[in-house]
Amino acid sequence: MESSGEILRVEGITRSFPGVLAVDNVSFSMNKGEILALLGENGAGKSTLTQTLGGVLKPDNGSIVLEGEPVSFSSPADAIRAGIGMVFQELSLVGSLSVAENIFANRQPTGPLDNVRWSELYRQTREFLREFDLNVDPKRQVKYLSMGRQQMLEILKALSTRPKLLMLDEPTSSLTESETTQLFEIIRKLRAQGMSFIYITHKLPEVFAIADQVMVMRDGKFIGKHPVSAVTDNDLISMMVGRKITQLYGAAGAREYGPEVLRVEGLTRAKVFRDISFSLRKGEILGFAGLVGAGRTEVGRAIVGADRKDSGRVFLNGAEVHISSPADAIRHRIAYLTEDRKAQGLFLNMSVRDNLLANALRRFASALGFLNGREMDRQARAEVSEFKIVTPSISQRVLNLSGGNQQKTLLALWLGIHPEVIILDEPTRGVDVGARADIYRKIREYAEKGTGIIIISSDLPELIGMCDRILVMHHGRISGEVERERFTEELILSYAAGLGGSVAPAAADVPA
Repeated sequence: MESSGEILRVEGITRSFPGVLAVDNVSFSMNKGEILALLGENGAGKSTLTQTLGGVLKPDNGSIVLEGEPVSFSSPADAIRAGIGMVFQELSLVGSLSVAENIFANRQPTGPLDNVRWSELYRQTREFLREFDLNVDPKRQVKYLSMGRQQMLEILKALSTRPKLLMLDEPTSSLTESETTQLFEIIRKLRAQGMSFIYITHKLPEVFAIADQVMVMRDGKFIGKHPVSAVTDNDLISMMVGRKITQLYGAAGAREYGPEVLRVEGLTRAKVFRDISFSLRKGEILGFAGLVGAGRTEVGRAIVGADRKDSGRVFLNGAEVHISSPADAIRHRIAYLTEDRKAQGLFLNMSVRDNLLANALRRFASALGFLNGREMDRQARAEVSEFKIVTPSISQRVLNLSGGNQQKTLLALWLGIHPEVIILDEPTRGVDVGARADIYRKIREYAEKGTGIIIISSDLPELIGMCDRILVMHHGRISGEVERERFTEELILSYAAGLGGSVAPAAADVPA
């Protein structure tokens, strides 16, 4: 659509924290009815910039001009009143409150005695949800909704204030493909009505699907802003990382596989998955695809004993192994990288060193049980270097690292057991392109050494780029197996939808 005048102009915005210049003299502008994709590696300054625009942070220097008028915000409430809304990556909903109470928090219709007019609140909520074709009971407690539904409600909560400009930070991180399609339809509808968006994402296909302009930041600085039609994936990757990444996934299909390292027979858990059987060879990268709820993660967790199984057998190097806990899996040198690194994977309040060595402490213990701190420091520094973990020191708390560096720490932690089998669940979720390239390089390096690798992922380009073979799950069963020479997103999605390999012409991994 044609632009209808400038909505926002940012001039020389700078914001620092102790020891870090997070946003360095950034200037840009955008028009009404425009969707601006904001890209950059973790730590590039994207979130700090948008939090400054949204009143969460005060800039050290610079100015913000909204519809031609200089503005200054002391709080997010100030920004909302001026017409700037923001949806954070971390949800702010209150699970014990209803959908209606969350959407209209502090704005409920009240009576003369300040009592909430509940029937009116529910009526307004129903009308508002209907406007966006979202079928949710206004009275339902938010904690009983799926993560995708909660993410959609977070976005609608921000839209309920009718902003002129809405900033979205990784809005599709918890959404299914159909929910992503629905969100994009909402954004396009509101753009047509003149609303503007700043859209932060790590997913390059989304940039080309939804954005008009794309802006890149690196190390807190403005690198460039271009019409989406004027750039390619490789252009954006080079701008983000400051170097050419010609093959993000590396060279595929060139390895020779060794003998079978892992075999799973008849793995079953009632109402979750059933009769899962497959084998994995040394040096092979095997993918697990499927829609949300297909049972991929649950199969991975059952193999390593994190979740129970009702029946089934697991063989390692031809011998049956009995794994009832992750500790058993570690003893058998089977590593599992959880999809949720913050809640289940890392010790966030502990140091980088302690996280890196958590699975290998026995190696540094004396006969009397004392730990050799000097040797632990040496090993931790070596792994920080090997895995390209960006941290001011090995004493830094993992909580303070960027998402990409947290993920590399998690990978290093598990590779420290020298695994024969590695199961990686969503290995690059919420990770920038530079960190992705480092993670993919490590995965291929271990495959070339003969490690058997399983990648569970919702990112079809990732599976197609990395894997030698892909198993597809549908409703708890393996619905198809696709060899590398047959890889297409359409074929994989047809198996994932239970269509038995009948390719649907409209299938796509990212909505247009």
